Amino acid sequence: MNKQQFLNDLQKIYNYLDNQKANTNELIKYLEKGEFEKLSIIDDFAQILGLNISSDLRFALVTRVVNLRDDSLVQVLKKLGKSEEEIIELQERAFLFVKDFWHKKHKELIDFISQNNLLTPFYKEVFRGVYNVGLAMSSWQSSWTKHIINGVNKELISKFDGNEEKIMKYLEDEKLLDLGHGGITADRVYSALVKTENGYQSEAYIKAFKKECTAVIDALESFNDNLIELEDDIYNQKWEHIEYIQALIVAFSEDKPNSLVEKWANVDRAWMKIKTPIQIGHPLEYYEDHFRKAVALEWDIRVTNPKFAQNDHRVNKIKKAFTKIFNSFIEDKSYKKIFDFSFSSLDKVQLYVGRPALFFGAELNGLFSAQVVPNDEVVSKELGKKIFAFSDEILQSSRAKPFLKLSQEILGQEFLTKDRNFLFNETSSWHSVYDISTIGHEYGHILWCDEESESIMNKSGNYKNIEEFKATTGGLISYLLDDEKDETHLQEQVLIDLVKRSVGLISWMEVGEVEPYYCEGLIHLSGLFESKVLVWKNDTEELKIDLSDEKFESLKAWYIKTYTTLAKHYLEKKDATQFLNIYATKKDSKYFMPNDENINSFVKYYFKKYQEIGQELDILDKKENYIK
Repeated sequence: MNKQQFLNDLQKIYNYLDNQKANTNELIKYLEKGEFEKLSIIDDFAQILGLNISSDLRFALVTRVVNLRDDSLVQVLKKLGKSEEEIIELQERAFLFVKDFWHKKHKELIDFISQNNLLTPFYKEVFRGVYNVGLAMSSWQSSWTKHIINGVNKELISKFDGNEEKIMKYLEDEKLLDLGHGGITADRVYSALVKTENGYQSEAYIKAFKKECTAVIDALESFNDNLIELEDDIYNQKWEHIEYIQALIVAFSEDKPNSLVEKWANVDRAWMKIKTPIQIGHPLEYYEDHFRKAVALEWDIRVTNPKFAQNDHRVNKIKKAFTKIFNSFIEDKSYKKIFDFSFSSLDKVQLYVGRPALFFGAELNGLFSAQVVPNDEVVSKELGKKIFAFSDEILQSSRAKPFLKLSQEILGQEFLTKDRNFLFNETSSWHSVYDISTIGHEYGHILWCDEESESIMNKSGNYKNIEEFKATTGGLISYLLDDEKDETHLQEQVLIDLVKRSVGLISWMEVGEVEPYYCEGLIHLSGLFESKVLVWKNDTEELKIDLSDEKFESLKAWYIKTYTTLAKHYLEKKDATQFLNIYATKKDSKYFMPNDENINSFVKYYFKKYQEIGQELDILDKKENYIK
């Protein structure tokens, strides 16, 4: 097989995934059209959960299966008066149902590759090996969530009455945060807290989850043994794959907590050397665990779109905007060091635009729309980062999503008509907006920080809660400060996208693992309200949206000023909470709320509406109105 034949096979797999996604999205279509007799799988799902089917439960269960999110399900369970313990148990049962559903689909992909004799024996084995390791990862996910998220973390919240600063101080004082590079406190851990007579101690995954972790190691060892027998005749990256899998085995087997970060850095180093269009993803992110940042059990294969051509379009615009902001500061040696670190990282980025093909473990609770990794800045200093963008997947999902009554009531039909015409009929421009908002977001993560920034700025536990705003705004700034005119025609849709995202993120108020995105939305709302793009009348409960050039220019000025302040905050490595508290604080609430009274009242109104009608379909508008 030559390289072109291999890419042709990859295209067949890519098309298969497109069709598989379309078939899964049919469940949404049946929901919209009221063809409930075709939703027997959802009836089975409700029966397994021991719940009586209703319209909002049906919507929540379809969302759980298709989009892998369970926030709607949690809201429905709250409406049904379920206790916190009952909700946790039902979330777990839902996870097991969704796991079986997607594992079956993943097995069908493996069979499709085999039956059609696609790819070389080496890459067939890559798919098979990832699938087998994935089964073990998904099996582990339940005990990981039970122990860390619903166990220790809830105990800590109870022990310190929800005061996160006290929790972080306790973890630091008791040395319950693992050490990383150079013996400094790490920005993440590959361990769990285990109770002792006097409190807690940190134990590596291999000790805290011995049975589950050993099953993963066994599957990795089989994967390694099988690959060694084969050759990579297409990309000559056999030994890079072997080195990567062996590094994973070593990292999962490490039992000393303070040696874990270095062992996993070696995993990242080996992984950065793999540059094929078939990419294995390993445990990298740590959103779920708000306190110790225990790395989640992610495991997947992403495939690059064979038609994707590498380009420097976004990164060049990011570099120019980044330099403009930096040049506005008074020269400082420490600033220059961080600027150079970030700039160098931008130069080393590998960009992969494609689709997730197989996914397991934590990813059965939600997939990325894009991702920039590794998070280990010591590794990134040496080898850069990989950016993954799943634009085809996101466009397909966005077009399939049902129209909701909530959007109709809050945003209004005029706004939605503009957005939906664009979504369904402007494919090329849609990808351009995705490039600004989402790929730009991933590049935006790289800016203004070095290998120490997160551990220094996260003393009170809110680094991630400003980092997502920094990332999205980095992409926006590359658009707002652009001297070229090639993207000016996207102005209205960039603004619509921003409004929709910022308002929509309010619905995630009570979902702990996505708090960083909820907080990001609150900061964006400050700009949208201050510039009067959004105006909320509390007495009439009406949101006015003004997309005019005048308001856009006002918002642009707000973003440039705010982003410049934020960049300086990062350069000086100030605690993240100081910046977040300019816009939102936790006063009498379990959740961050806007400081501005008007925005605060809008957020409360929106969330209340979300609780009431967030699972109701919009019957006033139809997709047929837009599909030409």
